[in-house]
Amino acid sequence: MTLDVSVAVVGAGPVGATLATALAARGIRAAVIDAAPLPPMEMPEFDGRCYAISRGSRPLLEDAGIWEHLPEPPCPIETIQVADGEPGRPPSRLGLTFRAAETDVDAFGWMVEARSLRVALNARLPALPSLSVFAPATAQVLERGPDGVRLRLSTGQEITARLLVAAEGRASPLRRAAGIAVDRLDYHRMGMVGAFAHEYPHGNQALEMFLPNGPFAQLPLAEPPAGSPFPHASAFVWSDRTAIAQRMMALDDAAFSRELARRVGDALGQVALVGRRWAYPLKAMHAARYTAERLALVGDAAHGIHPIAGQGLNLGFHDATSLAALVAEALDAGEDPGSPALLARYQAARRPKTVAMLGATHALERLFGNSFGPIRLARRLGIAAVDRIGPLKQAFARAAMG
Repeated sequence: MTLDVSVAVVGAGPVGATLATALAARGIRAAVIDAAPLPPMEMPEFDGRCYAISRGSRPLLEDAGIWEHLPEPPCPIETIQVADGEPGRPPSRLGLTFRAAETDVDAFGWMVEARSLRVALNARLPALPSLSVFAPATAQVLERGPDGVRLRLSTGQEITARLLVAAEGRASPLRRAAGIAVDRLDYHRMGMVGAFAHEYPHGNQALEMFLPNGPFAQLPLAEPPAGSPFPHASAFVWSDRTAIAQRMMALDDAAFSRELARRVGDALGQVALVGRRWAYPLKAMHAARYTAERLALVGDAAHGIHPIAGQGLNLGFHDATSLAALVAEALDAGEDPGSPALLARYQAARRPKTVAMLGATHALERLFGNSFGPIRLARRLGIAAVDRIGPLKQAFARAAMG
């Protein structure tokens, strides 16, 4: 028997699963397919991976009924401190501090453990009568043409849809099959992520430290995992030259913790790595277009940016917000949710904003990844100037909220 849906989403990662949930929460018939079984994605133990969910992304998760299923309260980011410095030395006193209270909001965003978001998604997905979940399963596109899309799953199930969504990540097979070109930029850096416990409370403050080889971010977590040596915890996102990052990743936990302490400074007291640490090459990626016939790209299938602004996942959530709204409007008006007109509206809504974010993160990486003395001085003066110019500071604060 063939299952007929309005939208079929391939990829049940955070963006794909959230999009499918957002559609089904509106009563739109949808299917989501993923090659991996979903329950093991929950990871029974803390593994160090966390997401910074911007204020602009939270409504999507709330409207889809995901936020209420988070098993642990997310940690609000109420203050963001920006500074320039060098490892092992105090940061420049010419800094910049954003406070949510000064922007009339309670938080710029929230830190959520990756496993917590997976638990929430897994709790919500089967509760929606309009949503069919196939995992583990792979999808073969039998037909993608003017009249719709026909898929055959590895389970033998066939699905017809008006719109197919690629949410399978940067190596998206659907994007490649559609012949959509991709521009790439290698920063010749690696990103290291994980979490650490610390002696003193973070006060819901995040730190963005610009170091000579790349930015280092400390992001507050609600509480440390069981058995932590200290009562408080934060996540870290550390960018460095590939050779240095490889050396750091080869250190044992105690030595790695000492390197973390050199970058975090004394404000949090003693620190110790908790959970696993992860590393990945830093490369920007952007699809030449976000659509093809009956196909839309979302999340990492469409774009990947430098983590310097912490907006990678949030860009994907904004894709999902836009596409879900456009599909709902089309169906309410009795229109085709996979029509060329709708896909054109989606691309017009999302691509320019993503290009702007890509340009901004690239410019920041070039500016703040330069250790040349005069540039560093100008950088510090610029940070201090933003802290003193109210309207400019408010503009940056709004950008941080996504």
